[in-house]
Amino acid sequence: MCLILFAVDAVPKYEFLLAANRDEIYSRPTEGIHRWGDAPIIGGRDLTAGGTWMGVSTTLPRRMAAVTNVRIGEPKVLPDKRSRGDLPVDFLNGEATPREAAKHLVQHADEYAPVNLLVADGVDVWWATNAPVPDARAVPPGWHGLSNGVLDSDWPKVTDGVRRFQQVAADSDGLPEDYLAMLDDRSLADPARLPETGIDPEREHQLSAMFVDMDGYGTRASSVLRMGRDGRGDLTERRFRDGEPVETSTLRW
Repeated sequence: MCLILFAVDAVPKYEFLLAANRDEIYSRPTEGIHRWGDAPIIGGRDLTAGGTWMGVSTTLPRRMAAVTNVRIGEPKVLPDKRSRGDLPVDFLNGEATPREAAKHLVQHADEYAPVNLLVADGVDVWWATNAPVPDARAVPPGWHGLSNGVLDSDWPKVTDGVRRFQQVAADSDGLPEDYLAMLDDRSLADPARLPETGIDPEREHQLSAMFVDMDGYGTRASSVLRMGRDGRGDLTERRFRDGEPVETSTLRW
């Protein structure tokens, strides 16, 4: 995931609402959302390391977990680190509270490449990161955004994305298709508004869109998660190949 827009107790019908884009190398093998046979998880799966970028538990109380990488300079291969996709799996497959999971990442910061972790259990929502400085905090009710920096940063795709996310929720019935259309915004931000993350400025500009479409890298999936106050919910995922939509799936509970 490279953009996660989410609302905590901010929509009358939903205790938690999320719209997100997962950006990844196009060649990395991936399985779309499904009910896992070896763990109580609904979500997609990275077939290289076996983890996930976002998932929901099949057990009650319903739990949610998601990760993004943190951009600090050009990407590096760090074979001695644990897969960041293990973090959602560990939370969804375990009994730790969101606070405990967030604190665990801070305590084991050196075991992972730079990462953001978002976890929720229907009671609490926590965010944690191990870079540039390990941090963990409870997420208050409201509208939030997370990309490859800190929670609720002033990156254009975060600030603009949160505003549009809120507008879609207010102006429509909140159908997954409305949020998917919002996520498919490929316009680039004004270079003057971009952060300095230590990468080439032109690449920073290309990565500024909500939907990233570059040579060999970009948005692989757009996801909409709706967790109702009545215990019902659904996860919709639209998958892309080289920037073109190929399939959309919805799983309900």
